[in-house]
Amino acid sequence: MDFFGILTMIGGLALFLYGMQVLGDGLSKASSGRMEQILGKLTSSKLKAVLLGTVVTAVIQSSSAATVMVVGFVNSGIMKLSQAIGVIMGANIGTTVTSWILSLSGIESGNFFIRLLKPASFSPIMAIIGVFILLFSKEGKKKNIAQILVGFAVLMFGMETMTNAVKPLADVPEFRNLLLLFSSPLSGVLAGMILTAVLQSSSASVGILQALCATGAISYKSAVPVIMGQNIGTCVTALLSSVGTSKNARRAAIVHLYFNLIGTAAFMTVFYGLYAVMDFPFMRQPAEAYGIAVVHSIFNVFATCLLLPFSDGLERLAYLTIRKDESENIRVRYVDADAKMLDSRFLDKPALAMEQCRRVTSHMAVGAKEAYLRTLDLLHCFEEEKAEEISRMEKDIDRYEDMIGTYLLKLSGQDLSERDGQTLMLFLECIGDFERISDHTVGIMEAYRTLQQKDRKFSNKAQVELDIFARAVANLMDITLEVFDKEDAALACEVQSLSQVITELGTEVRTRHIKRLRKGKCTIEMGFLLSDIVTGCERIAAHCAHIVVSVIEVREESLEIHEHMNEFRGNKSEEQEQLYQTFRGKYVLP
Repeated sequence: MDFFGILTMIGGLALFLYGMQVLGDGLSKASSGRMEQILGKLTSSKLKAVLLGTVVTAVIQSSSAATVMVVGFVNSGIMKLSQAIGVIMGANIGTTVTSWILSLSGIESGNFFIRLLKPASFSPIMAIIGVFILLFSKEGKKKNIAQILVGFAVLMFGMETMTNAVKPLADVPEFRNLLLLFSSPLSGVLAGMILTAVLQSSSASVGILQALCATGAISYKSAVPVIMGQNIGTCVTALLSSVGTSKNARRAAIVHLYFNLIGTAAFMTVFYGLYAVMDFPFMRQPAEAYGIAVVHSIFNVFATCLLLPFSDGLERLAYLTIRKDESENIRVRYVDADAKMLDSRFLDKPALAMEQCRRVTSHMAVGAKEAYLRTLDLLHCFEEEKAEEISRMEKDIDRYEDMIGTYLLKLSGQDLSERDGQTLMLFLECIGDFERISDHTVGIMEAYRTLQQKDRKFSNKAQVELDIFARAVANLMDITLEVFDKEDAALACEVQSLSQVITELGTEVRTRHIKRLRKGKCTIEMGFLLSDIVTGCERIAAHCAHIVVSVIEVREESLEIHEHMNEFRGNKSEEQEQLYQTFRGKYVLP
């Protein structure tokens, strides 16, 4: 094998690895993060967890990526360690799908239709279709499909290039002598482990082994232990990703390692025990691509069936390795807990990272609403402890804004779909609105504090009017949060109608206060404080309206935001008129 042959082999490997990356990214984008998101939701039983891990890994074409996501889920508290164990086992099974796809390259037949099943036959067609879509289509979903087609074509082209490049090695004595070094099970396991640890992908290392099978110089006796080692080597990615995470996340990575170590030891003990008793003739035969896929699948299914009933034991083993300490029992503030949800491991999966941002932003919104609701109690009975708590909550909202904003900026540097890009801008706008809502809440609280410090009170009528007005704003916040969480554009009509009622109520509260002022029943100083409270509530309502408009814009993906604002403030439909009358009747000043 000359210099150019080696260059061709390395180039084929580069294309193979790149194609695998492109294919995985395309599949992830096409699923819009749904496959990854269900990992944290539908793992109520061990069997379900295994099945989900298998499906998700088969879709994203990488057990390493799936396991890294699981480590991130455990670190953020979305998934318990007990749930993660089943998913990790399923990921090992799911990764065998790649080896089965690659084994199709070994199909040999003169039949036209059977030859079409060979990737070398249909991958050029996929490449042509994919490139055509990428060049002439602007639709994001079609481009994701095109990326899948092109990624698969590049992967298979790289595989074919590697296979053709290594075929001459069959006639090289030095190559055969090198393979003799891996004839013992232990050295084979070590070789497979090192290769996979370097490539950070068991699918890639199995693909290389399948390509080397084209030389005819690799027997199953050499290939089987290498496959075992490849499963251990893939644990390196998860172990590296767990550095700097919570103890539970590190335990999830350790479970992955223990699963493959124990599974490999058990499989090799049974397999080579039987091999010593009864001779397996196929062990001396040249390994083939489909045979590699069979061994890879049998090992992972065997290991899962063996260890799934003892998953609790694996969990205890992880706790013995990384012991629990008192710091794990300390309850942290909810902002610190949510910070773990914005894990940097999710940045490579933008759709999943976006979902995490949605959850944390929703928590931020709830915090802003809770702070506002606490101000309602201060109108009738001011307590300094409650006021201080509102101030602390406002500082937490500020931390949320910094935390989410920083994460979104990092996410903006990733390859986002058009929809994800729009959603990212939505979240940036919304966290600004929620932060301003908390600021206005503190402003209202300060007005009540001033009343307390000066030992003043609003008249009973003024208190009742402010209470009705403030509760209408609280109702608006409830609907706004529902619109944000569910992206329910239908609720926008309620926001529009209630916003109009709030505007009218604010005007009416001020008008009534002026009348009391003229009659000498109130002072100018009290009037300023009342005006501060009303203005704060009105601005909160305005931010709520802006959030709803932003959500509608992203959902409809059609009009500019100013067009939505015009529609939002335009003429009322019959439905909106009915809603307006309902809210007007609900919030009536006495």
